[in-house]
Amino acid sequence: MDLNLSLLLAYALSVLMLVATPGPVVALIVNTSMNAGPSQAVLTALGTNAASLLLALLAVLMLTTGLALDSRLISGVSLLGCGFIGWLAVQGLREVFGPPTVGAAPRTDKGRQGLANGFLVGIGNPKDIIFFVSFFPQFIQVSRSFERSALLLTLVWVVIDFAVLGAYILMARQGFPLRYKRQVTGLSSLMLLAVALAGVVYSLLDLYRSGAA
Repeated sequence: MDLNLSLLLAYALSVLMLVATPGPVVALIVNTSMNAGPSQAVLTALGTNAASLLLALLAVLMLTTGLALDSRLISGVSLLGCGFIGWLAVQGLREVFGPPTVGAAPRTDKGRQGLANGFLVGIGNPKDIIFFVSFFPQFIQVSRSFERSALLLTLVWVVIDFAVLGAYILMARQGFPLRYKRQVTGLSSLMLLAVALAGVVYSLLDLYRSGAA
């Protein structure tokens, strides 16, 4: 067998810790599940997973073509993503502290909106960018075939990502009484805002260091 099981296990544990650690994706999933229901949260999870697949493809291209991304480009993408995360946080806080919206017209594009929100948060999530650009290549020797390794690592990510986010969706619907919905929405929105602010500061400092170098 040409499969390095110990390396694969280390990768799986790393992915599990990364996905399960509360961050912008988890906050968005919990918030969506509490306020829009589990089906909408699943669509949002599909969007975040699509962003992860794109980042994985980028990591594979970097390895196969020797492509080296400018750190300023990475910081710029992260900055845009943090801006969107911050916007989502503000919307959530407005929902918590603003007047209740009674009789609002139903949205017909919720599915597409959930996919888009999930994708934009995922593609701009600083920890996912760092993982796929810097950490993912460290496990590419999990088998002797580069193509098999890339496919296996990506599939492991997809399975763990869906399993963990699915667990958060169930917890948000069953583990928290609905009377705490406003508190959960407020906490997840504050978490999104904190991640956005920290990401903006980090990205701006990285851009400043790159310009001064």
